[in-house]
Amino acid sequence: MRILVVEDDPGIASGLCSNLRQRGYAADVCDSVASAWSALRAEYFDAVLLDLGLADGDGSELLRRLRLSAPTSGTATAIAPLPDPSTPVLIVTARDQVHQRIAGLDQGADDYLTKPFDVDELDARLRALLRRAAGRASPTIRYGEIEADPAARTVRLSGKLIDMSPREFSVLLVLLEARGRVLSRQQIEERLYNWQSSIDSNAIEVHIHHLRRKLGSSCILTMRGVGYFMPWENPA
Repeated sequence: MRILVVEDDPGIASGLCSNLRQRGYAADVCDSVASAWSALRAEYFDAVLLDLGLADGDGSELLRRLRLSAPTSGTATAIAPLPDPSTPVLIVTARDQVHQRIAGLDQGADDYLTKPFDVDELDARLRALLRRAAGRASPTIRYGEIEADPAARTVRLSGKLIDMSPREFSVLLVLLEARGRVLSRQQIEERLYNWQSSIDSNAIEVHIHHLRRKLGSSCILTMRGVGYFMPWENPA
């Protein structure tokens, strides 16, 4: 899952990204309202961690613009796409007064966390945001005989723990969350890699080959020339 960290303190931003990457997220940093808005217009992010006190303005302005945006129709008149207004936003700020927390939530934030905070709590709140965004209540994802646990980053098949690399788990999680929809290789890559990542041209194909070998060849299907998908119901 890919996270945009909007934070203008280099030390805090670096620490956040390091911790997020250790937990399996792809994390990118923007240090201003303007750069964050450009990033959201240009690329896909599963969630945003938003500081409020930024050098070129208040983070609440970015939140307001995001919530008021609407996806473009893809016509030739569109200058650039607009971000998904439903993208989950977790405010992470030193503003800890009750009225400030209320204002942030009323402006459209999905959650509000004050600094300093425990990174494990941040991770749990992110998982909850992503779970709600995917429209599920359970902390685990069941798909036929497959059960994935995003918190523990484990996968079981018919109750048996399956050995899986961190990247294989991330690919599986992306496809599980999107089951029933075809994702192109580029769409999968956008959800897994940050701006600094070096990506082999066949990396996604290799990960999917390994997943099919471990979980069954019918769990991930190919739509030739388009991409990969997991059927809404597991055919196995």
